[in-house]
Amino acid sequence: MIIEPNSVTLGARVLELDLSSTLKESQVDALMRALGQHGVLEFPEQALTTTDLKSFSERFGQLYISPGGRAQAKGHPEVMILSNMTKDGQALGLKDAGQSWHTDMSYSKTIALANILYGKTIPHRDGRPLGATQFRDMHAAYEDLPLALKKTLETKTITHDFNKFWEMMRARPGSTRPALSEQERQARPPATHPAFLTHPITGKKVLYANPGYAIRINDLSEEESSATLEFLFEHQLQDKYLYTYQWKKNSLLMWDNIGTTHNAVADYEPHEHRYIERCQVMATRLFGPNGTTQPIMFPSGVTL
Repeated sequence: MIIEPNSVTLGARVLELDLSSTLKESQVDALMRALGQHGVLEFPEQALTTTDLKSFSERFGQLYISPGGRAQAKGHPEVMILSNMTKDGQALGLKDAGQSWHTDMSYSKTIALANILYGKTIPHRDGRPLGATQFRDMHAAYEDLPLALKKTLETKTITHDFNKFWEMMRARPGSTRPALSEQERQARPPATHPAFLTHPITGKKVLYANPGYAIRINDLSEEESSATLEFLFEHQLQDKYLYTYQWKKNSLLMWDNIGTTHNAVADYEPHEHRYIERCQVMATRLFGPNGTTQPIMFPSGVTL
């Protein structure tokens, strides 16, 4: 296994590793460390079945199953389909997933550690690939915050709400997303997390206040909360934190969902087909010879 860091703020390529084979525990540990260090890992030229993707992903923690049951791979509810393609008039997957800056599962009591996506069909136009995924570095965003603001928010928590992002997407022109059912709302109640998390891999602080789900800084007035969130959102969107990954067919992309935010670029048309399989790894980890799963993330902070 060779890990080649990018020459930009985030990202590395992992070479000479076949993800369809069973990884050694030492390889899993090395990839976890690399994920914390580089934020985004690309594994090019893979040949994976849906079962292979699931098997690789679950080595890093418990896989999330959406309570809504939307866009799941047949026989594999842990695998979600991201696609603008249809078959017999039926959508094959979610066509607008991730199209705004956010980090997944911040609205959940147990948050997400990583996303793992495998690109099967990548849209092109005039020989140029489309549908990039963008990332921003929340380790660096925290480091650059004014010291006074760090002190103000050091003990503050932020409320995150799934419905905020869902309604943002529903309001987009041409959206076909239905309103969440009452059952879906109850399955995803708002959650509260520290404004600054201690990253479970790096042990360093990260800014955890993404524009997609964060709605309220607790223990501040409504006016001060709104103004501070607006500042945090603008601060983290600076170009110096940006890394853009351009998808390649048969590449697998794994990214840190605690130390980065991400955005899916929707620059392709309905006839320019995209089909990607995705697993969401929750902030749990397999420890010890008995293979028990233990949480590494709690609402009050992080513990290893």
